Amino acid sequence: MSRRAVVVGAGPNGLTAAALLARRGVEVTVYERDPQIGGAARSAELFGPGFVSDLGAAAHPFGVASPAFRELELEQNGLEWVQPEIPMAHPLPGGRAAMLHRDIERTAQELGVDGPNWRRLHEHFSHHPFETVENAMGPLLRIPPHPVDMVRLGVLGALPAATLANLVFRSGAAKALLAGSSAHATLPLTRPLTSAFGIAFGALGHSTGWPVAKGGSASITDALARVLLANGGRIETNAEVTDLRDLPRADAVLLDLTPKQILRIAPEQLESRYAAHLARWKYGAGVHKIDYLLDGPVPWEDARVASAGTVHVGGEFRQIIEAERDINRGRMPEKPFVMVTQQSAADASRTHDGRQVLWSYAHVPNGTALDVRPALEAQIERFAPGFADVVLERREWSPSALEAWNPNLVGGDIGGGSMAGTQQLFRPAPSLHPYRAGRRGLYVCSSSTPPGGGVHGMPGLHAARAVMRDWARRD
Repeated sequence: MSRRAVVVGAGPNGLTAAALLARRGVEVTVYERDPQIGGAARSAELFGPGFVSDLGAAAHPFGVASPAFRELELEQNGLEWVQPEIPMAHPLPGGRAAMLHRDIERTAQELGVDGPNWRRLHEHFSHHPFETVENAMGPLLRIPPHPVDMVRLGVLGALPAATLANLVFRSGAAKALLAGSSAHATLPLTRPLTSAFGIAFGALGHSTGWPVAKGGSASITDALARVLLANGGRIETNAEVTDLRDLPRADAVLLDLTPKQILRIAPEQLESRYAAHLARWKYGAGVHKIDYLLDGPVPWEDARVASAGTVHVGGEFRQIIEAERDINRGRMPEKPFVMVTQQSAADASRTHDGRQVLWSYAHVPNGTALDVRPALEAQIERFAPGFADVVLERREWSPSALEAWNPNLVGGDIGGGSMAGTQQLFRPAPSLHPYRAGRRGLYVCSSSTPPGGGVHGMPGLHAARAVMRDWARRD
């Protein structure tokens, strides 16, 4: 007897789960409220024909190393990764920048006195990137697939990034480089486990890189859709699900939604204790995003930064710590941590006529309505004097605008919920089976489950495997 599954939400995780189930012979239908698939991995010609901007996620260090994407063979289904010359740069005061090169030896050499410790911190994981990702991209409360490697990461990764940086580095450049990568946790860098983010991002930069998807991040979800459709799956767009009871009969329903949306569409269908946990779910800091069309490259003081795919614009180590502390306390810092991605510097297909598209966001308090643009642009201008002079057009997205575009981005939180406290261990509720949604046949596959945010499909992979395991037990 054939099985049927329904997936609500055509983001990367929902499509990953759907494609994996379809490849196993399951009859799968995906329902998406918007006219386009992709969730927060969509692209558009915001500034006219031939100028492609990523509406959500931009650079993909975990995507290129993702076990889910490798299992689905996305690169044989139209996805092409494009590596920038330099994975990541971190401008510093005085016109210089710290560089994360693909070559760990070159990075270590440029870090001078801290080079040997940088190498020791990242070398093992850069030699085993896929094992590192498999360990890191799943529930923490499990037996990891590579236990010895997990122990090695856990010993140092459990430390707050601020503590680790002060323990192993002496120079401002190395400390800032680690802090910038650790800031992807969107947590105060004085919190435990933030070092794990910095180590993992750095190791991937030295191995599989920090690429962009050729033609835009939508190429990732387009490839996922091709796999799904080629295996008999269906996608229904303009099909918002407002009540789970309206869905057709299915053996499994998978929700690519965060707790706020789950409670909205299933107020009475959830087990009461599970619903209570979802109601207590806390969302993390948000982002304020600005896309730019530029009349040429960003005039970085250190000209090498123009060749970097991702630029962490946060200044010195101490400034990043203060900025991330402030946003998690609900205060807007004067000098926020700003992420910049220069996709068109790596991917020439996104632009023409010498112009550049630039993607940026600042970490901000969740849901803030403050005018963030002056602080964001001042941070870029601080390390790229004359930036304002090359700006031709901009499109701005406040936290509320991001949530209106994609309801999963609650208050501008791009990670599906805070990683603070127990929410790093238990997502979205205390359980050793985080992908089950409290009643038989209902599952969650969003970034509110382990391992959290990012375009890598791992929540979808784990949820699909949970479905197949449950079916196997009942057969």
